[in-house]
Amino acid sequence: MFHVKHFDVLVIGGGHAGAEAAHAAARMGARTALVTMTLSGIGVMSCNPAIGGLGKGHLVREIDAMDGVMGKVADKAGIQFRLLNRRKGPAVQGPRAQADRAIYQREMLAATQAQDNLTIVEGEVVDLKMSGQKVTGVELADGTLLHSTTVVLTTGTFLRGIIHIGEEKHSGGRMGDKASVKLAERIDSFGLPLGRLKTGTPPRLDTRTINWSVLEEQQGDDEPAFFSFETTKLAAKQVACGITHTNERTHEIISKNLARSAMYGGHIDGTGPRYCPSIEDKVVRFADKTSHQVFLEPESLTGHTVYPNGISTSLPVDVQEDYIHSIVGLETAKILQPGYAIEYDYIDPRALDASLQLRATTHLFLAGQINGTTGYEEAAAQGLVAGINAACLAQGREPVQFSRANSYIGVMIDDLTTRGVTEPYRMFTSRAEFRLSLRADNADQRLTPTAMDLGMVSVQRRALFDSKRDALEVGYQALSREAYTPKHISRAGIAVKEDGTRRTPYQLLAFPDVQFKDVVRVQPDLSAIDRPIQIQLARDALYANYIDRQQKDIDRIKKDEAHVIPTGFTYAGISGLSNELSAKLESARPDNLAQAARVEGMTPAALALLLAKLRQHQKKSA
Repeated sequence: MFHVKHFDVLVIGGGHAGAEAAHAAARMGARTALVTMTLSGIGVMSCNPAIGGLGKGHLVREIDAMDGVMGKVADKAGIQFRLLNRRKGPAVQGPRAQADRAIYQREMLAATQAQDNLTIVEGEVVDLKMSGQKVTGVELADGTLLHSTTVVLTTGTFLRGIIHIGEEKHSGGRMGDKASVKLAERIDSFGLPLGRLKTGTPPRLDTRTINWSVLEEQQGDDEPAFFSFETTKLAAKQVACGITHTNERTHEIISKNLARSAMYGGHIDGTGPRYCPSIEDKVVRFADKTSHQVFLEPESLTGHTVYPNGISTSLPVDVQEDYIHSIVGLETAKILQPGYAIEYDYIDPRALDASLQLRATTHLFLAGQINGTTGYEEAAAQGLVAGINAACLAQGREPVQFSRANSYIGVMIDDLTTRGVTEPYRMFTSRAEFRLSLRADNADQRLTPTAMDLGMVSVQRRALFDSKRDALEVGYQALSREAYTPKHISRAGIAVKEDGTRRTPYQLLAFPDVQFKDVVRVQPDLSAIDRPIQIQLARDALYANYIDRQQKDIDRIKKDEAHVIPTGFTYAGISGLSNELSAKLESARPDNLAQAARVEGMTPAALALLLAKLRQHQKKSA
């Protein structure tokens, strides 16, 4: 046994949550160590090699706005970019990219090795070292002790992970990697509320054995929507995906073998993601459907593996082969790796505060699937929050809280810590009350100033942001400088009421059918504004009136968030508060009045009582 120098922040796990946590802490100047079982485990895309989507793409843009790494690496690895919901408004559009698995892993490892203040340690963490209720470091399997002021735990699906393929099962964190059992046993000693969840993958196929000539082709966008605000051009060759469908024969094979499925055979207790169901789930829950779409997505430009998105399973290998071969284009497809379900421990995220620190065990932060979430993007966003706050605690700074009013990250953290999970949590745009202002396109305007205040952005990012901010302000002033008569506007080809009201070009951009090229005809000097700035200004103008109406609700949330509930505040005995609601508040331990308002069963009257009690408490403490 030997001792290693002291770190400010120690991150356990090199997946998407761990990588983002380690980078965030290191960018803030904290002496950071990332402990991973193997170097090759950093940045592994263990399920579908794709980043982004609806809601998820918003998270990646927000991570990038804080100068995080996921967006930049995804742009380098992207082999097909698509903006989802392109026909709908910018508020619900989501950037998505199919990534080359090998490039993503290579670029994430390279970025991690190049990051200042960050040391990579290969080893398995088997114990957490404690001083009372405070975590002080970890012990590795070889006896090495790593001391640290704070620890961030990002174990993914490794805590007592069990892989299921039909009736067969074995311990594993993912296919080919062993589970974390000793660390799970150590966490048991904390007495935390635990549960079991499951997720699954489809069988991987050999591209050389697929009949691509009979399949529909899906190309990427001609103008790719990148994740990083720094990216200006494609880095990798672009490819098409194939589309096929299951059929009645496929469903018949699956139905006849449901008893052999790990989930339907009663071998799995964990709850799976409702919004990403297995093919068994689809056949049972949507029995009236005769087919389901399957996207055949290449995993790499150099390898031969294809990810058939839409048919994840825990059926035995022989049944997987039968149903694969019943699908058009896959009649002779070879399975390179069977699909499987994985069941793992998670910790009820209501045991965490808004900084993602455990309430009962101080200086220990949790991020990723250990908190009951699913998806790379949700994990990375939590890693960012945990890494920032672990560094803040180590450096004696105040914690950083993301609000529902300013970010999807804030929506997710609040959902997790106040409501908990009953199934793997996935981000959707519908979860955000203020999605008109929380758009993917303006994530930098919302969050980069916070990152700059924290000192965690590069010189290049700061210069880029300042330049864009200044250009937007100049553009806004130009658009708002002069108001024009309806007659002038009509002569420029824009339909407007002859009501005598003068309107600025910025106000005209709020009209649904008016584009920037139209207002240039009204005011020709606007053509001097750069195209990207034109697009951003048009989006801001489109939603300006709606956002003004939302501002009262946003201000109310911010006001309630300012009413901090002290640690140890007692709800029992508050006159007029029911025993049931008191018990729920004691369990949830909300950090502020805004979180308390979202506890199940809370009423306006009860909230008023709580506010009055908090004010009394503040007066006594003053």
